[in-house]
Amino acid sequence: MYVRKDDPSRWVYPVHLEAMNEGGFLATFPDVPEAIASGDTREAAMHEARKALGIALRGALADGEALPPASDGTPRLAVLVADGLKLSVIAAFASAGLSQVELAKRIGRDGKEVRRILDASHHTKPAALEDALAAMGASATMDLHLPERQQDPVPA
Repeated sequence: MYVRKDDPSRWVYPVHLEAMNEGGFLATFPDVPEAIASGDTREAAMHEARKALGIALRGALADGEALPPASDGTPRLAVLVADGLKLSVIAAFASAGLSQVELAKRIGRDGKEVRRILDASHHTKPAALEDALAAMGASATMDLHLPERQQDPVPA
């Protein structure tokens, strides 16, 4: 099993961000050493790190590896929403005890499409991923984090 159903922090890992001597920032993940990203600014490095984390986790699943548990540590960074949905479907399928044929019947799609839905390296539309989750009695939620609004300077 890849994840626990009661674990709300799945797909969220501690990230280490450091300034590089030549400029820019490097982001690495202690639990996922394959996920490395850089950017000219902190924000750019963190955005690229979310992409790198998703690619590394999807790659591990595609290679048949179990995903590493996230250690304690802050700051923490989540994969992009599309990657989180894909990883969640694959994890739910692994623990559901269903065959691909049964999942195909439940979502009304052919076997080829179900294989693509479960292929960590294949892009799948969010609606198809949500259909697959629902067919397995699961669902996904999303949190939106907006930056705090900065005060406009008062004209002199």
